[in-house]
Amino acid sequence: MHADHDATAEVRINPSILAADFVHMADELARIAAADFVHVDVMDNHFVPNLTFGPQMVQRIFDTSPVPLDVHLMIDDPERWAPGYAEIGAASVTFHLEAATEPVAIARRLRAIGARAGVAVKPATPVESLFDVLDEFDQILVMTVEPGFGGQSFMPETMPKLRTLAAEARRRGSEVWLQVDGGIGESTIAQAAEAGADTFVAGSAVFGADDPERAIVALRDRARHHHHRHPRG
Repeated sequence: MHADHDATAEVRINPSILAADFVHMADELARIAAADFVHVDVMDNHFVPNLTFGPQMVQRIFDTSPVPLDVHLMIDDPERWAPGYAEIGAASVTFHLEAATEPVAIARRLRAIGARAGVAVKPATPVESLFDVLDEFDQILVMTVEPGFGGQSFMPETMPKLRTLAAEARRRGSEVWLQVDGGIGESTIAQAAEAGADTFVAGSAVFGADDPERAIVALRDRARHHHHRHPRG
């Protein structure tokens, strides 16, 4: 089902199905065929005060989606649960640093199964502890809202942390993708791109649009225009 996507693309747009109509999921997924990935939020009602999908639903999304899955685990005990989402076939699996006791071990397990390994940090979590292990991850997600619910407002106070992370990635010659999630739309994607993000989760800005494909293209163009890619290495 999955369309070819350019893993080396300068910027990526990953619509979040939290903003989709769950009753018509297959139709909703078909509307975002122009996206790079589909962002799937897994919440357990423990790590965050909300409950969404489990492995069975993610399997159905995988079977139906025209683009690869970017799974974001907002759950406790990722050591136990994260590998299963890679085994389903998710292209990328991101777990929360705050929930992990052995983040590097989880990342290595995800990569061994064949997924890209991602780690996420809440708005208040510093990123400095990730500096020495950047090569263990394929993606770092800087949350631009408190995780748990869609439709929240973008938190510009998270941008200095993103800039710090982007500068360190450049300094180390890292190829890690820097993702942002929360309140991303036409008015905020430029700020995040300027701060160093290259992978953008957008919910209502895509699924709430009359023409989601046009919205994806517009967001990608805006991000590309503002993303200052510095030579790495």
